[in-house]
Amino acid sequence: MKRDIGDLAIFGGSSAFLQPIYVGRPNVGDRARFFDRVNWALDHQWLTNGGPLAREFEQRVAELAGARYCVSTCNATVALQLLARAADLSGEVIMPSLTFPATAHAFRWLGLTPVFCDIDPSTGCMDPALVEAAITPRTSAIVPVHLWGRPCAVDELAKVAADHGLKLFYDAAHGLGCTSGGRPIGGFGQAEVFSFHATKVVNAFEGGAVVTDDEGLADRIRALHNFGFTQGRVSTEAGINGKMTEAAAAMGLTSLDAFEETVRQNKANYDGYRSELAGLAGLKVVDFDPGERNNYHYLIVEVDAAVTGVHRDLLGDVLKSENVVCQRYFSPGCHEMEPYRSERPVTLPHTERLARKVLALPTGPTVSREDIRRICDIVRLTVERGHEVTRRAGERVESAVAP
Repeated sequence: MKRDIGDLAIFGGSSAFLQPIYVGRPNVGDRARFFDRVNWALDHQWLTNGGPLAREFEQRVAELAGARYCVSTCNATVALQLLARAADLSGEVIMPSLTFPATAHAFRWLGLTPVFCDIDPSTGCMDPALVEAAITPRTSAIVPVHLWGRPCAVDELAKVAADHGLKLFYDAAHGLGCTSGGRPIGGFGQAEVFSFHATKVVNAFEGGAVVTDDEGLADRIRALHNFGFTQGRVSTEAGINGKMTEAAAAMGLTSLDAFEETVRQNKANYDGYRSELAGLAGLKVVDFDPGERNNYHYLIVEVDAAVTGVHRDLLGDVLKSENVVCQRYFSPGCHEMEPYRSERPVTLPHTERLARKVLALPTGPTVSREDIRRICDIVRLTVERGHEVTRRAGERVESAVAP
C-alpha cells in the first residue's frame, strides 16, 4: 500500500504492477472452442464470403440486439459507411463530438459533412434539443452515439428525426447487451452499428455489424459489402469488400459464448471501483441506470481538478508510472481535432468540459479484485493529496528542463 506521495512511482517509488495493465484488454473466452471453430472452417475450406460461422454470428447478434436482420462486416467503420451508402445519405450528418473519431471519419470519407452537436452533460449523449437546432436544409441524417453503453434519449431523438423527415442511425459501438426502457440497444432508429474490435465487450479481432428491422436496407447493405453482388453473383451497383471472415466470426462466437460471464465480471469490477472510490471528493465514477441492463465494459471516472487539485492528465500520468495504462475516452472531442477544427470551427462547452474530466480505468475479466484495490489505492492517494502532487510534479518538470 502506498501511504505517501513519495511512494508513487512517478516520484521514484516502486511501480504497483510488474506488468502493464490496460484498458480494453481482449476478452478471449474459451481458446479450445475458438480453435475448434477455426479448424472446422479449415477442414471445410470455407474461410470467407458469408460462411456458416459468419451467418451464425449474425443470427446471435441479431437476437441479442432485438433486431430482425444483422449484416456482419470487417469492422464498424466500414459498417457505418455501408449504412450511409445504402441509405443514400448526402450533405450533412449530425453527430456528437464526444466519440471515437471513426464515427466522423467514416462519413467524411464518403464526402458527407459531419456536424457536431453538444451533449447533455448528465449523460454524455447528444442533447435532442441541440440536435434540432443544428438541422439545416442540407441535413440528411442524425447519428447519435450510445456513449459508454449509456443509451441516448431514443424517444426524443426519434421524434426530432420524424418531425424533420431525417434518417436516424445509431453508433452503438459500446452498446451491445445494453437496454433503454427495457428494450435492447440495436432496435432503435432505422439501424444501429456495433463494433467487435478487440477492445469491445464482444470481440471478433476486428469486426462490425449493422442491425435493422428494415429488410430492404439489410439486403442492400449485404449486397454492397460484397462488391454489389446479389443472388447469382450479379453486380447491381458498385460495392466494396466489407465482409467478415470465418476466423473473425469464430472469435466473435467464442466471445459471445463468454458474454454473460464477462458482463458478470465487469459488474463485479464496477461495484468494486465504486466501493473503493466512494466519498472521494472531486472524483466521480460514472454510473449506469440500475433499472436497465448494461455490459459495464467501460469504467469511467470524472476528475474535477478544481476540487481535487490534480488534473485528469496528471492522474493518468501517475497511474501510467505504476503500469496502469488508462485512456481518455474521448478527449479531445472530434471538433477539436483535424481536419474538423480547421474546416468547421465550433464551440461545444458541455463536450469540452466533460472531455477534460473523463478517464477510463482498466476493467474486464483479466482485472482482479486485488488489481482494483491497488489501482484505487493509487487514485485515492493522488486525489486526496492532489495539490501536493501537482506542485511536486511541476517541480519535477522544472528540474528536468533546468540548464
